Amino acid sequence: MTSSELSALLVLATVSSFTPGPNTTLSTAMAANHGLRHALRFVCAVPVGWGILFSLCATGLGSLVVAWPPLRWGIVVLGNTYLLWLASRLWGSGSLQQADSAKLQVGFLQGVGLQFLNIKAWMLALAIVAGWVAGRDDATERTLLLLPIMVTYGFVSNLTYAVAGSMLRHWLAHGRRLLVFNRCMAVALMATVVWMLNGLRTTGA
Repeated sequence: MTSSELSALLVLATVSSFTPGPNTTLSTAMAANHGLRHALRFVCAVPVGWGILFSLCATGLGSLVVAWPPLRWGIVVLGNTYLLWLASRLWGSGSLQQADSAKLQVGFLQGVGLQFLNIKAWMLALAIVAGWVAGRDDATERTLLLLPIMVTYGFVSNLTYAVAGSMLRHWLAHGRRLLVFNRCMAVALMATVVWMLNGLRTTGA
């Protein structure tokens, strides 16, 4: 892989990993409501799930998703429904105690599985496979090089958002601050759903 190809990949990885999305929003919200230790399960699950997804796309599964619209839309509907359900749980959480009872619980296995319902994760994996892996004589070597890079980006970005959320935890415990914060996170999740659906519509997916 040339240095220019690697540089382009790093730019894509930075933009895709550190811009707000369903994973980073959930990492922030869970750390703010339950603390960093609780959020770490999800933070670790994201890169593991995406790494598995990327590996499957590199072996050809991604082409099946692209070629069969019912499967693609099934992923979209299930994933966005789950995000909207989480948003509804966040909307009514006005105190740390209420947040606990609202069960904003996304464990490690759920976090891994959520990547397969995250159309943004699919599109990123497919873009990287199409641009850097598919049709190359050294496809296996490229996959083995790209996988740890992207997994690291996924971990660091979600950890960064989780740390930010945990730093706000005690400040949010006073008055209606947590309610406002959780509703902002809920709106962010809903906005992500709208953004992803609009992106699919405009691309004719």
